[in-house]
Amino acid sequence: MSTERLQKLLANQGFGSRREIETWITAGRIRVNGQPATLGMRASLADRIELDGKPLELTTQVATEVLIYHKPAGEVTTRSDPEGRPTVFERLPAPRSGRWIVVGRLDTNTTGLLLFTTDGELANRLMHPSGEVEREYLVRVRGIPTPATLQKLEQGVILEDGPARFDRITVGRAAEGHSWFQVVLREGRNREVRRVWETVGHEVSRLSRIRYANILLPRDLRPGATRPATAQEIAELRAHCR
Repeated sequence: MSTERLQKLLANQGFGSRREIETWITAGRIRVNGQPATLGMRASLADRIELDGKPLELTTQVATEVLIYHKPAGEVTTRSDPEGRPTVFERLPAPRSGRWIVVGRLDTNTTGLLLFTTDGELANRLMHPSGEVEREYLVRVRGIPTPATLQKLEQGVILEDGPARFDRITVGRAAEGHSWFQVVLREGRNREVRRVWETVGHEVSRLSRIRYANILLPRDLRPGATRPATAQEIAELRAHCR
């Protein structure tokens, strides 16, 4: 039976993203055929693989699932929270196999579209900067930015972790000292949209993700609700990150 890198094998089986699985290997949590796993180790479906002493069920038939979730404000994008805050995983239905892997993150106060998948390799490609997958946000900022300010945001600003820019900015309405925009960028650094606006002196007062790659936030999907992506949506999603 053919072998592949352990982290890729387990990611394809839906146990986590490759990066997450690499941390498990480094921490000594995974054993292959009774031996501690190492980075770079190759394995196959015929091997006995354990996580924290429990055997993992591997299958040759793994159907990719993708779940669309409308995140409300106040939830954290982790499986558990030491402060006891609600997490995005608490409302999700159980997948048919494997477990849900979140595609990217949204901070606690940001609402909107979150994707989950059972395919760790797909999750990795959708999140990796080299894929340049588009994310689109609806954002409300305090004040009325000038045309020169918007041009600067498209040309690029410098953040503490490097340069950043919006690929596109669509101007919306303005009222009562606030302005609305739709912005598109191709990476997902921590609080990036908020930080980019802050560099030009405009605080973000409301933020919602409305698109990730080809997946739009359904208008009829209420906050806290989910729906499975269709086979066509999943196929198009794969095409966006090749």
